[in-house]
Amino acid sequence: MAMSKEPQRLLSLDAFRGLTIAGMILVNNSGSPDKYSPLKHADWHGWTPTDLVFPSFLLIAGVAIPLAFSKRAERGDSTSSLIWKILRRSALIFAIGMLLNAFPGYWPRRFPGVLQRIALCYLAASLLYLNLSRRALTITTVALLLGYWAAMTLIPVPGIGAGDLSRPNNLAAWVDRAVLSGHLYKDDYDPEGILSTFPAVATTLIGVLTGIWMLTARPVAEKVSGIFAAGTVLLALGAFWGMAFPINKALWTSSFTLYSAGWSLLLLGCFGWLIEVENVKRWAWPFLVFGANPLVAYVLSGLTMSMASRTEVQGASGMVSIRKFVYEQGFASWAEPSMASFLFALSYVLLWLLLMAVLYRFKVFIRL
Repeated sequence: MAMSKEPQRLLSLDAFRGLTIAGMILVNNSGSPDKYSPLKHADWHGWTPTDLVFPSFLLIAGVAIPLAFSKRAERGDSTSSLIWKILRRSALIFAIGMLLNAFPGYWPRRFPGVLQRIALCYLAASLLYLNLSRRALTITTVALLLGYWAAMTLIPVPGIGAGDLSRPNNLAAWVDRAVLSGHLYKDDYDPEGILSTFPAVATTLIGVLTGIWMLTARPVAEKVSGIFAAGTVLLALGAFWGMAFPINKALWTSSFTLYSAGWSLLLLGCFGWLIEVENVKRWAWPFLVFGANPLVAYVLSGLTMSMASRTEVQGASGMVSIRKFVYEQGFASWAEPSMASFLFALSYVLLWLLLMAVLYRFKVFIRL
């Protein structure tokens, strides 16, 4: 892990990355189970704004791969040194994810997780980028999406048959139970499971292809227009495919991959237009703060809330967790439950904005 002054970067990418990190903190840290409706995941098929947060982060991670590697190539870094960097970074992110799952113990109950998926997608997308042409990357992305669709709809699940996409009976859930039984998010499936990681890699590769487009010599306005066009096409394709292969974040269906990537590119286009083309930047400061130290913000906010959920203090009705005490005394005492839960989560985001602003102010950027 390195701490250094930040090199010149494309601000719209950092700002969009920061938006996704703020979104992750917001949706992961509600005050109570009475979540504000837009901060809930879809029950199964379908989508909510919350379902778009994680794929947006993976897509922007993919965008950063060609940009970062092109700078290293300009410095004269060898391919072998780049591969070592990829392997080291992926292993560290995966290990941190396992430690988060284990906290406060020594062995994780759950093996998959958000950081584990980020590590695997970054590893696969980076190695593919180093070894394939743009055309081959496009073919690989399409093959991953078509292959996952074929597997989920054509391969029979033992005792059930083929094509059942219900929560307990689909192929991805069956594979997770067969390989990782007892170490899943739920007893019958995991939203970051084994098979669904393949289309998540496709999400990251769409980001890689976007990053390659951004490295071209075209004018910035033309690049942003191309991102808008690509987002519109992917959104339409995802919606169309969703009529046969439902949009589902938990399964990370191929239609969800395209649909969420479409929304992500449209938002990235908006950020790029405002920041890079129109040079309007002040509004983006909070997102730049989060985007400058994304892993630190995500990991520390998760650890802090985990400790607050386990540490008890004296409340009005006895011993309660710090999390519950703050929620009840600071928010539930005057706001209706879903709004109180939302305001608790929003306040937590603002707290971490202030903490990350200190690092940003002193130009401390922590990288793996």
